[in-house]
Amino acid sequence: MKPGPNDVLLVIDVQNDFCPGGALAVPDGDSVVPDINRLAGDFAHCVLTQDWHPPGHSSFASSHPGKAPFSTVRMPYGEQTLWPDHCLQGSRGAEFHPGLALPGAQMIIRKGYNPAIDSYSAFFENDRKTPTGLSGYLRERGLKRLFCVGLATDFCVRYSAEDARRLGFETIVVLDACRGIDLDGSVAAAIAAMREAGAELVERV
Repeated sequence: MKPGPNDVLLVIDVQNDFCPGGALAVPDGDSVVPDINRLAGDFAHCVLTQDWHPPGHSSFASSHPGKAPFSTVRMPYGEQTLWPDHCLQGSRGAEFHPGLALPGAQMIIRKGYNPAIDSYSAFFENDRKTPTGLSGYLRERGLKRLFCVGLATDFCVRYSAEDARRLGFETIVVLDACRGIDLDGSVAAAIAAMREAGAELVERV
């Protein structure tokens, strides 16, 4: 499956806090870096997403007295998993993994900066209707097919892939270049949900 001139490599949240040693480390998260670097050489277009939270974000367990990380609360937009404080704006944890070599990346979409709402997807905040602007960028440039890679399979990759399909983009998830958190079977659920949404899941490209 060779990427074409209208294809985009969408690199999702490959940041220090999601890699080993980070505040919200995805198991083996840094192992995606060599695969992403290899893939990037085949793409004319590359977009990165960056989790970018202000202190005291409403998705942090520390903002909800008595609540532990990975518990859930009901927010105005639905159920929200509570996380350890992570990817604070301007922090080392929010920086991209230093091993990423993507000099041709054309755009960075920052998400999660609204203190009242979390944002998993590259396309929408967690209310599933407030846009990040990525869809308009892709459409204006005539970019029609996305190859999704990064962290984490069961959260930001999943919701990005589902929303890409909902918006009409052809979507391929490269599983070898993704890693998941896997809360109570959430990776298997994410894979099923992405397939149901119409995304194509492949091991390698």
